Amino acid sequence: MRIHKTASLLIAGLVTALLVPPVVLAADKPMRKSGLWEIRVENTIDGQKMPDLMTVQMCVDQSKDDLTAEPRDMKKGDVRKQCSKMDMKRTGSGMVVDSVCTVGKHTATGRTVITGNFNSEYRMENATRFTPPMQGMQTTSSVTTGKWLGPCKPGQKHGSMTVSGMPGMGPGGEYKMDPEMMKRMQQMQQKYSR
Repeated sequence: MRIHKTASLLIAGLVTALLVPPVVLAADKPMRKSGLWEIRVENTIDGQKMPDLMTVQMCVDQSKDDLTAEPRDMKKGDVRKQCSKMDMKRTGSGMVVDSVCTVGKHTATGRTVITGNFNSEYRMENATRFTPPMQGMQTTSSVTTGKWLGPCKPGQKHGSMTVSGMPGMGPGGEYKMDPEMMKRMQQMQQKYSR
């Protein structure tokens, strides 16, 4: 049971950190420079820092990149329809997004602050409160930092990634994902968040 809950929380944390911020007008959306990005994710659940720091290396094509893109749920359609509030404000070096959304039978009230120059680095800080608690979680927060490493590796395409630092993988363990795997992770996260 603990392994299932840990895996569910990790999937939820990874998907939230990488995919949850809402859509922004095309002219305002932050877009990362094309190439290989190292993305580090630190998650905190109900005030407790998760013990494992997740590191992702992700290939980005700037022409297809949208750091604030919404995930799509094939069964539910447009995720924005589930949000009663979606306030976005441009700041000097990024943007702030305040949202109130329905996730299954839960209300998720969140704030995401995105800063950086997006050519070499960026930072996203996200805090979300669930009412009622979701899978026992009342609050979750994450700090995601991105650093440009250089060109993508041979054979990589936009969305290809390697994840390290996941529990159960052992020292130096890595897990490779392509965009199709990310879609399956989103579906799992949505299934188990009900």
